[in-house]
Amino acid sequence: MAKGMSKYPGTRISVSKILIRLAILFVILAILLITYVALTAKTANKLMSIQRSELTDIPSNILPTYSPTSFTSFDGQTTLSGWFFKTDDPISTIIIVHDAGSNRMPFGVDTVDLIEDMLSAGYNVFLFDQRNSGESEDGICGYGYLEWQDVIGAIDQVRKISVTTNVILYGIGVGCSSSLLALDKLPNPGEYDDSYSDDILALDFDQSYVVGVILDSPAKHSDDYITPLVKKASKFGFITQYFVPYAIRISAGESENVNFTAEISRLAMPVCIMYGENDTFIGSDVISQIVDERMHLHENTTSAYVFPDAEYAKAYESDPVTYRNDIIEFLSLHFQ
Repeated sequence: MAKGMSKYPGTRISVSKILIRLAILFVILAILLITYVALTAKTANKLMSIQRSELTDIPSNILPTYSPTSFTSFDGQTTLSGWFFKTDDPISTIIIVHDAGSNRMPFGVDTVDLIEDMLSAGYNVFLFDQRNSGESEDGICGYGYLEWQDVIGAIDQVRKISVTTNVILYGIGVGCSSSLLALDKLPNPGEYDDSYSDDILALDFDQSYVVGVILDSPAKHSDDYITPLVKKASKFGFITQYFVPYAIRISAGESENVNFTAEISRLAMPVCIMYGENDTFIGSDVISQIVDERMHLHENTTSAYVFPDAEYAKAYESDPVTYRNDIIEFLSLHFQ
């Protein structure tokens, strides 16, 4: 055998082919990973940069008397704008938390009828624009992961301007996420420990300041308001739908996909759930399961209303009179 020749001449060639193929495979995987990350980031940015919903120009003679108010979100950086409607000898103050892409008048001019019914029933009403909505300061949409700070800011503002000693949160669509995440951030009475931030502990109120919750189209998990949008925003949404919500959470400084079913089930306060039977965004079957879980544990403090012809967050639009009557029924049952 000639000097320098391999005993197995085909071995070196085979090893070289394997290494080349592995290198090509790694390059392909790297390209796919980079493409996937880029698509995820692009979709997340698109969803967080939704266009501001301008406030409807409503004649002042249509609205009940109100006081305009400006306050700061819990983040201490975002200036928010709202209206405070008060009634004589109020029972509580209802804070309405609108959906993503909406504003303080979530049902347009028809919101006026809802406000008047609540005032007549003996409740103050606080409407406000979350960040990047209406007349509030610009920002990005966090689908509740940022806006929970706006809700806490709204609660703090109501404490300063209202004579009531508690509030009722009323979330619509993503407003449910903002409201439930805000509740999740607030400590239970007597449970002040290191798991809460110093800023939260410095607040003059805890979860007990919220005595009731109205939820129009609640989701099973906090990510569930984002996932359906991913599918619509990109033709690759069937792949990126699992990571875009995570990217939005991380951008907002949050890490947990909160289980709202569990949160709603254990709330020690009256809860009203409203939804459309034709909801294919969150899924009426999913919301029905949330209702069942809540009823199983707190039947006496739970009210649920389903609207046969309504889609996601469209229950009011489908039957305004019944919708308003249902809310007043819930309030009368638990807070009079």
